[in-house]
Amino acid sequence: MAAVTATMIKDLRERTGSGMADCKKALVECDGDTEKAIEFLRKKGLAKAAKKAGRIATEGLVSSYIHGAGRIGVLLEVNCETDFVAKNEDFVNFTKEVAMQIAAMNAQYVSAEDVPADVVEKERGIRMAAAKETGKPEQVIAKMVDGQIKKWLKELCLLDQPWVKDDKQTIGDLTQALVAKLGENIKIRRFARFELGEGLDKKQDDFAAEVAKQAGLA
Repeated sequence: MAAVTATMIKDLRERTGSGMADCKKALVECDGDTEKAIEFLRKKGLAKAAKKAGRIATEGLVSSYIHGAGRIGVLLEVNCETDFVAKNEDFVNFTKEVAMQIAAMNAQYVSAEDVPADVVEKERGIRMAAAKETGKPEQVIAKMVDGQIKKWLKELCLLDQPWVKDDKQTIGDLTQALVAKLGENIKIRRFARFELGEGLDKKQDDFAAEVAKQAGLA
């Protein structure tokens, strides 16, 4: 068994936000393999999150983020169970990260369950029509379009989007990690994104790249 060092524990804690004891246990269980330990902790977080998902969360924060010189603005509501957690630094930082994510990646819905059925069917119809032009068999076209719709929904829905600061994690993963860490049900309830001149003919900048640059990641 590989020796688990304090440095390994510290690194895992920084990457997952889990407690020191949980990080040590995960590394021991995974024979010092950090990537396996991350997976171990995420599974544990999923289990904890599932137990708390039904609990009422009516406290929280309305957070805002203004990008650049006022070109993009985001208003975001994230709920938790108590005002104590709403004031917690980890919770506050989480809302800021999520608002920045929305500014960068332009999510349209919180989760796939929020996407209206008619919107999905309209998109499916467009993609089916395009796919039929390829002349491929119906069964192949159906599978191909199903895959395209799944990918499209992941791009559209906040919880399924890869985090701009670490594309190995989704916003859903970050939420579950915070639930496990703070011990309360946490829900991203709603958001609104405003872009200066939205709908007008103008140059589109790569806001994800800008956000990454501001965060010192590019």
